[in-house]
Amino acid sequence: MPIEFKLEEYLSNGVENIVKEIIKASFKNPKESIFITKYVLASKEARKIRQNQELNGLHIPPFLIASITSSCNLHCSGCYARANMSCGDHAATNQLTGIEWRKIFQEASDLGIGFILLAGGEPFMRYDVIEAAADFKNIIFPIFTNGTMINERYLNLFDRNRNLVPVLSIEGDEHLTDTRRGEGVYLKLITAMDQMRNNGILYGVSITVTKENIHKVTEDSFITALSRRGCKVVFMVEYVPVNGITKELAPTNEEREYLDQMLIGLRMKYDDMLFISFPGDEKASGGCLAAGRGFFHINSNGGSEPCPFSPFSDTNVKETSIVVALKSPLFQKLSDNHMLMQEHEGGCVLFEQEEMVKRLCNEK
Repeated sequence: MPIEFKLEEYLSNGVENIVKEIIKASFKNPKESIFITKYVLASKEARKIRQNQELNGLHIPPFLIASITSSCNLHCSGCYARANMSCGDHAATNQLTGIEWRKIFQEASDLGIGFILLAGGEPFMRYDVIEAAADFKNIIFPIFTNGTMINERYLNLFDRNRNLVPVLSIEGDEHLTDTRRGEGVYLKLITAMDQMRNNGILYGVSITVTKENIHKVTEDSFITALSRRGCKVVFMVEYVPVNGITKELAPTNEEREYLDQMLIGLRMKYDDMLFISFPGDEKASGGCLAAGRGFFHINSNGGSEPCPFSPFSDTNVKETSIVVALKSPLFQKLSDNHMLMQEHEGGCVLFEQEEMVKRLCNEK
């Protein structure tokens, strides 16, 4: 008889493991260590809240992804957000206000959500929202940024509020990074890294893994250079193609297996760094974690989406709550149709089933 897969337990244990790795990564930094010690207690309390909700028939994911703006100051090659029109140069319209985001953070806190990933566009264009996030010390906010807007004001904010963790996007060396993100971006990233290291601020990097850089970004010399610059968290995010042309950049199954094997070695060697792969091995989690199983996405207008790579919504948190969003018709249909459990070639089942997700979203 097969062993029953307990999703809540799997996710909660995953959160605890992440926290343990953060403790290890910040061991030599007194400010970080003090904050993380307090956060451990908050994390255990959050788990109890989620478990109680589970007993009452409501599954609360421990993670939330929030795109707090649709504006960005860069034009990165192959950008998925620009391709699906969720990001652009135009003046942001109908965006959630700082007060509305604060309300969302408060509800997430009350529900036991312990991690909220802030994204965009470029999230550093919304100082008001990041400042609001700082007040929720029982939530860790990784902020996924292109790293070009870090200044003294932000450095001071991060120094005072250790629950804010900048995560800088980098593609590998200077050539790979500037080719995708624009000339001079790599040097700005290096400057920002050195500033945060010198100020004792915990930070990480996000690497979009493609066929072009998969070997470079897993090289020992590259990771060593990041470590020496004070980087403590590395997100490896598999590239999602924006069209048929860029599909050739997406890692194959063989390359994903290569990445998995390299990560095993990196985690053993760099035991003071945390390596997170997304979407990683979905088999261990019983399927895709989007649409509220492990996380969901709130776009800059408040739309509740399965994930950033499946930008379809039939519920808006501006008009309702996170609890109602988790019970949205779209999320329910994805569950009832077993969409999240389907086999797929790449790292994102909902992206591959885009037309089906769109149809389910538009169904009355």
